[in-house]
Amino acid sequence: MDAVTGSAAVRVLRDRTAGLFLTAVVVSGFGTSAMWLAAGIWVKSLTGSDSLAALAVFAMWLPVLFGPALGAVADRIPGKPLLVGSNLVMAGLLTSLVSVDPAGRIWILFVVLVLYGASSVLMDAAESALVAGAVDARLLGDFNGLRMTAGEGMKLLAPLAGAGLFARFGGGAVALLDAASFALAAGVCALLPAGEPDRAARTGRRGELTAGVRQVWRSPVLRPLVLAGSVTMLCAGLNGAAVHAVVDDGLGHSPTYAGVLYAVQGAGSVMVGLSAGPLLRRLGERVFTAAGIALFAVAVGARALPYDAVALAASAAVGIGLPCVLVAAMTAVQRETPEAVLGRTAATANTLMMVPNAVALALGAGLIALVDIRVLLPLVGAAGLLTAALLVTGRRGRPADAPAGPAPSSTQA
Repeated sequence: MDAVTGSAAVRVLRDRTAGLFLTAVVVSGFGTSAMWLAAGIWVKSLTGSDSLAALAVFAMWLPVLFGPALGAVADRIPGKPLLVGSNLVMAGLLTSLVSVDPAGRIWILFVVLVLYGASSVLMDAAESALVAGAVDARLLGDFNGLRMTAGEGMKLLAPLAGAGLFARFGGGAVALLDAASFALAAGVCALLPAGEPDRAARTGRRGELTAGVRQVWRSPVLRPLVLAGSVTMLCAGLNGAAVHAVVDDGLGHSPTYAGVLYAVQGAGSVMVGLSAGPLLRRLGERVFTAAGIALFAVAVGARALPYDAVALAASAAVGIGLPCVLVAAMTAVQRETPEAVLGRTAATANTLMMVPNAVALALGAGLIALVDIRVLLPLVGAAGLLTAALLVTGRRGRPADAPAGPAPSSTQA
């Protein structure tokens, strides 16, 4: 397996387009991860409000709700100019945050954070379309796995850098770091090939916005994967909301110990990203996804046990299992979707999977005050195991768990 993994990874990295995309992910991901942490700290330091600090993170999540509409924009604008322009616009907007030091200008930060989230959804949709048209369909799983590894790797390093920079120089310095990362990513994206997928004829505003939903719902391959992803991310949100209760009530540690658990989880995600492509080809999307969900579910249930070793192992298992759902779903979207609606479909799938996570984070905050984590976490784990079982046993028609091969000619570039 290691030789196969290495061979596939090398083939992806040798592809100029894939290499440029991964470089842009690393560059912009470093700044984004630093800013993600610093935003809440910044708002808290200026206002003293925990609620506003939490709202800062929600502001970056909010545009995910409008994924289908933003995906429609991505399907109408050439991908390369969209990526370059979006990166440059964000670099300029982030530079404006140096004027936010007085608390009276905090609204500027919230406006930029909402636009930040919108640009992320827009660029992810454009990237999905460009990657599907430029990368060999047989290597899409490997590319998405490496992309996961690159993104999670930055999450291990950048928050520490962002926190240190904020403590020494303030939020404006973190914003300038992120602006520089967007400017550099724009330069990398400018080197991408200019080839574009075919653009569909306009179908009216309602048809434009629902094209991605229809594509997901009518596909016997995409629908079960995205629905399973939605339920799993709902469980992930409940698990995330309970992490501080696990640290405090379950393990008896200070709140900072949560950082250790997140670091271990990130390390697990980095590892699985390197082997995702070969495992997808060997197991097929449904089995690979179900295995990841089952591992995640068992780990969540195990977190109810009050042992450090179990908590660390469970965090690693969550980090390994959870990305399987996202990698498999997005690989299937790229392979199964006609190019003309790929941006909308990718954004719709992302919305359907990410919104339950955000809702569950809020719901979980209330649940942990009412339900003991020794009851809540095993119940969440049981729901995950049921989802995995239904995904594997609910196959109909074309075997979606067959090893992924080249996409049909009608959906290839």
